Parts: sequence; C-alpha cells; structure tokens
Amino acid sequence: MSAENKALFQDFIDGMNNQDYTFIDRLIDPNFVDHDPAPGQAPGLQGIKDLMKMFFTAFPDIHVTIDHVVADGDTVAGAVTTTGTQDGDFMGIPKSGKKIAMREIHMMRVADGKMVEHWGLGDSMSMMQQLGVLDQE
Repeated sequence: MSAENKALFQDFIDGMNNQDYTFIDRLIDPNFVDHDPAPGQAPGLQGIKDLMKMFFTAFPDIHVTIDHVVADGDTVAGAVTTTGTQDGDFMGIPKSGKKIAMREIHMMRVADGKMVEHWGLGDSMSMMQQLGVLDQE
C-alpha cells in the first residue's frame, strides 16, 4: 500500500502543478476532513476546490516540488517546496508581483484509494515576509 499512497501523493502534486481541478474529485473522498484548513476554508471537497482556485488565481505560475515523501500503512507524508509569483489578490493581499518559495509538510490518510484526512503545516511567516506583508527583521 505504501507505493500506491506515494503515487497518490504524486498525483495530487501533479494536479496542482497542472492546475487541473479534476484531480480533486479523482483523488479526494467526498467526506474528506482537513484538520488544518486555511483561514476561511470551507469544509470538504468544496473547501479544497476554493483553496486551489485561490492559489491558482493568486499564483498562476505555482509549482510544487516534492522534496521527500514517506508512506506507512494508510498514511503518506511529504515535505514540499511551493514557489510562485503573486500576480493576483491572495487572502486580502493585493497583487505584488513578488516571488515566493515556501516549505510545507503534508500528511494524508488514504482509504479506498482516496485521501480522507489531511494535516499540514506551511511556513506562512516566510511567505508573508516574501510578499512584503511582514518585516524580515
């Protein structure tokens, strides 16, 4: 199962990099639970769809690189680096044209070939500094 779960994680990242919204319905269970939602994120599939739309609009060149992935039983986790240029509004921050590079960790539980739970942490402080919202001191 570990190899299949790693492949599912890769498919999720590929869907993001291709900005292909169909990956959400293909890879995520309708009863999906995000234990670490973004501020204002709705629950379930619609919340993920809205989140992806926000990222794809704000960072049209978004690219996620998998730095490391591990799987054990029904769980897969990956360390990733997300890059992009802010060419649209993002969480109330007007378009800046600035580039970001942010490290993230995501862990997902898989059942019947779909993601059913998610836990995640991103270096939001660094991203806000790169966007010029917070001082870098």
